[in-house]
Amino acid sequence: QLQLVESGGGLVQPGGSLRLFCEAPGGTLDRYLIGWFRQAPGKERESVSCISADSTKTDYADSVKGRFTISRDNAKKAIYLQMNNLKPEDTGVYYCAADYLPHPTFYRDYISRADYEYELWGQGVQVTVSS
Repeated sequence: QLQLVESGGGLVQPGGSLRLFCEAPGGTLDRYLIGWFRQAPGKERESVSCISADSTKTDYADSVKGRFTISRDNAKKAIYLQMNNLKPEDTGVYYCAADYLPHPTFYRDYISRADYEYELWGQGVQVTVSS
């Protein structure tokens, strides 16, 4: 079964930037809707962003709009989350998730940030924003 691996997390000062990566070693992600989620200590998991399989559509939580950018390179089998102007409230464990699209050509522009849509999840990577 496809596995997702996140990387790129770490400690950064407020106002700084980080770039998260999501990869599927040994597999491809071109037939998957991909989402990023995060969970802060003591809080429920929340959606951050998502990108359609064909990269034509993206969506963001209001709290990160204008600061975060999601992108994908299907040839490199990687998904990216560029996070700029980070704030302490962005601290948490960030998860990459994937939703398989059964048809190879239909619905490739489908997007959803609902976590129940996603059947594959990575282990998560810690992001800490603190001075």
